Amino acid sequence: MQRALELALRGQGYVEPNPMVGCVVVQGAEIIGEGWHRRFGGPHAEVEALAVAGPRAAGATLVVTLEPCCHHGKTPPCTQAIIRAGIRRVVAAQRDPFPQVNGAGLAELQAAGIEVEVGLLEEQARRLNAPYLKLLATGRPWVIAKWAMTLDGKSASVTGSSKWISNAQSRAVVHQLRGRVDAVVIGRETARVDDPLLTARPPGPRTALRVVVDGRASLSLESQLVRTARQVPVLVAVGPHARAADRQRLQNAGCEVLVCDARSPADRVDQLLAELGRRRFTNVLVEGGGRLTGSLFDARQIDEVHVFIAPKLLGGTWARTPIAGEGIADIAHALELEDPQVQCLGGDLYLHGRVRRP
Repeated sequence: MQRALELALRGQGYVEPNPMVGCVVVQGAEIIGEGWHRRFGGPHAEVEALAVAGPRAAGATLVVTLEPCCHHGKTPPCTQAIIRAGIRRVVAAQRDPFPQVNGAGLAELQAAGIEVEVGLLEEQARRLNAPYLKLLATGRPWVIAKWAMTLDGKSASVTGSSKWISNAQSRAVVHQLRGRVDAVVIGRETARVDDPLLTARPPGPRTALRVVVDGRASLSLESQLVRTARQVPVLVAVGPHARAADRQRLQNAGCEVLVCDARSPADRVDQLLAELGRRRFTNVLVEGGGRLTGSLFDARQIDEVHVFIAPKLLGGTWARTPIAGEGIADIAHALELEDPQVQCLGGDLYLHGRVRRP
């Protein structure tokens, strides 16, 4: 199963909104077939592994990180391929909560006389596909917050200067992140001050929708985002008081405009996430300033963080920090990361991990 989980991870960025899945076919102590879901719409991991195993799959054990599908989607059901191959036993790490599967795949295999075992390394499998599971359970994408800061916790100087806090190696990691997510989200001030392009360079497996949270629809037509909107999609999420003329000028320039009409800014951000979830976006990367990140933090919407800490000092009472908002009053209630990873990137410290849930 550990090998199947390693194979599954190879699909990251290529298969979403599908889950990442890996599969190994075992005859005795010998692995006779391996496969993983390589791309959305392509063959599933079980079909790949069975194709490698060929006739030797008869009587073998199939080990897979997620319950095999039993419905016709973009590909035929994996359960039928397993039954036709003569597999004797199936070991799945977890059930697939997708409504058209959700135990039915395992039941179909058992009805065909195949021995079924579920739960081996389930915690690791659930961690692997946490974004997929969140999207199914909540209708919201997995939210990854990213920021760079100095050693004294500043994301910009008192004048707003921030290029560049992190070094080139750190910025290369950010481009890799952009290349595997469905959307990159920033706020109005970040768009105004930094004038970012928000593309992955070099390109990754996905082309992210570039999203600007801009309540007044004030994004400049001269910004890099608007000037490239017809080449790489841009969505501007505006509030209920944005003028129709300002919305129209952005649409005329090639931007999509989404009106979020909830009463509070936090609720409007949730409306945006709900819309991205309706589009089956699985992962979104938030590169916004302190205000946007603070809104997500206060609403407990952040699932994962990637932080780049530069060995620099800025000082300044009014210098910006990565997370604004209301914050947490008592250190005992501070959010913690589970199993944080730390590495050195040419002098910068790169820390990333998932937010621990109760």
